[in-house]
Amino acid sequence: MPDVASLLDRIDAEFSSLDDRIKQAQAERQQQHRERQQRLATFEQELESLPALWKPRLEALLQRFGDRVKVTPHLAASSRAASLEFQSDLARIRLRLSAATDHDVRRLILNYDLEIIPVFIQFDSHKQADWPVEAIDRQAVAAWIDDRIVDFVKTYLSLHTNEHYLKDHMVEDPIAGVRFPKYAAAATAEWSGKTYYFIGEETRRAFEAMHGIASQ
Repeated sequence: MPDVASLLDRIDAEFSSLDDRIKQAQAERQQQHRERQQRLATFEQELESLPALWKPRLEALLQRFGDRVKVTPHLAASSRAASLEFQSDLARIRLRLSAATDHDVRRLILNYDLEIIPVFIQFDSHKQADWPVEAIDRQAVAAWIDDRIVDFVKTYLSLHTNEHYLKDHMVEDPIAGVRFPKYAAAATAEWSGKTYYFIGEETRRAFEAMHGIASQ
């Protein structure tokens, strides 16, 4: 029959095994943290190179728009994002390219976001692509950015082509100064026997306050 001392030895062995597993897990987590920090440093370095890819492309877009389209665009760029804002007769437009990474810092994630207010055509408002942080294909990144810019140009031209076909149905937000199809109005207000159309509740409220109209 095994004695108590043998039992105690077995119990001690289990505790010792647990301690070993804890130390191993701690060592693995520390190593994972060090590797993540290394990938993060690589990611930050890659971010520094992104403006060299997207800024000249967006500036080229601005140049073409300046030559062909009456808009007042504004470009803002950093290592993590670049955005273009357009104010046209039809809409307020915001195009944004941004960079991010996943939790483990293994992928460079690029985002394309397009906002058009008011919305009266269908368009891709968001697209995303990613590459391994430690093996980023800059040619592929540049090509992806080029494709998104061309997507934007197509959307913008469709927006204004749509205006041509809807010209008899266009209205203007008196506060925002934006023209859009009547059916796309987000709000309306009556004043002096006339109906006014708005791109949103904010401009409707501003109009009502300006003319002393009680809110509905």
